[in-house]
Amino acid sequence: MVALDVYMTPENLPGTEAARVGKLLGLKGSAALDDILLADHVASGLAVSAAEALGTLLGRASIVGPLIPEATLRRAKKQRKALSREMSERLYEVSRVIDAASRLYRGDMPAISRFLNRPHPLLHGRAPLDLARSSSAGADAVINLLRRAESGFAV
Repeated sequence: MVALDVYMTPENLPGTEAARVGKLLGLKGSAALDDILLADHVASGLAVSAAEALGTLLGRASIVGPLIPEATLRRAKKQRKALSREMSERLYEVSRVIDAASRLYRGDMPAISRFLNRPHPLLHGRAPLDLARSSSAGADAVINLLRRAESGFAV
């Protein structure tokens, strides 16, 4: 089962954003994650498998390089170490955007991909994924746009 399949039936979705994001990141016990436990995971550094899980969803080239340098990922994997807090926060922010887009588009990966990769006029012509990768404020801007769309505002 692909991680986005669960978004096709909203009644099967975990109830909290933390649990959904944990699932996208491939965290064990994600169903029991709350905001504090997820914050602890991110602060202590996510496993390399979290980057691999997002790479499986979006394509490796969307994560490795633009979000996490190849050498950093390779080194962490070789040394069996967690990613740095900074890299973990980047993964977390992008996974929040994927969660919001997946909820809006009900797990329809082609629609999600079109939204994430196409420049959007309300984001000053920037592609949502590029903006989300740029900073936490960028991720928040994309999430706010998706929430407006979910509420029925024209975007």
